[in-house]
Amino acid sequence: MNLDRVVQECRHAALAAALFAAFIAPSGLDAQQGGTVTGVITTKAPGLKPLRVTMDQRVCGNELPDEAVVVDTTGRLANAVVTLVGVKSPTGATSGGVMNEKCRFAPRVQITRPNAIITTSSKDPILHTTNAAMDGGKGLFNVAVPVPGIKISKPLNGSGLVRLVCNTHPWMRGYIIVTDDMAAITGADGAFTLPNVPAGTYELRVFHVKVTAAPEKVTVTAGQTANVNFELK
Repeated sequence: MNLDRVVQECRHAALAAALFAAFIAPSGLDAQQGGTVTGVITTKAPGLKPLRVTMDQRVCGNELPDEAVVVDTTGRLANAVVTLVGVKSPTGATSGGVMNEKCRFAPRVQITRPNAIITTSSKDPILHTTNAAMDGGKGLFNVAVPVPGIKISKPLNGSGLVRLVCNTHPWMRGYIIVTDDMAAITGADGAFTLPNVPAGTYELRVFHVKVTAAPEKVTVTAGQTANVNFELK
């Protein structure tokens, strides 16, 4: 066997192994550093009757769905916010939007970081207002949105729950959870997912405007999925 050829092949193999360790292996390992928290939120609370509209019916209609409780036939609850307390999110929304559309706030529930910029606008040819206040009552801003297409941007100072109301249409409600913790909103299927969670044991909290549940402890293992389900009362 040619000794020089053997040496060259060994060198090539070593180089390939080094390249794999430097470029391929770390990405695979990084993906295993964190785990995933998933679950489904349910409730036995029934969906609510439609809201009767008493003004601006030509735009709003005669009634609107009451989105305070959005639940499917199996009890899966939408618009619940799940927060992993004390686990800072590496990413998060630094801006958000509130659209006045068909006499409702859209989205009804959203998550942003502290000091995010919120832009409020409208698709309705009537006067709306976007009145934002912290859960304790401290006002953040109150702006008139008189015509479609207008855009007004305001910062969200502080953290916690921000409640949105329209001064001219009292049934309109919206909620912004301002946090830099990992958080997710349940979809129509009641499901949530929190990816890339560092290994450890944490407290998982749920916020919903109408129904509640006690916090749960969750232990996250690197590369594994922890499932936590809540039934809200």
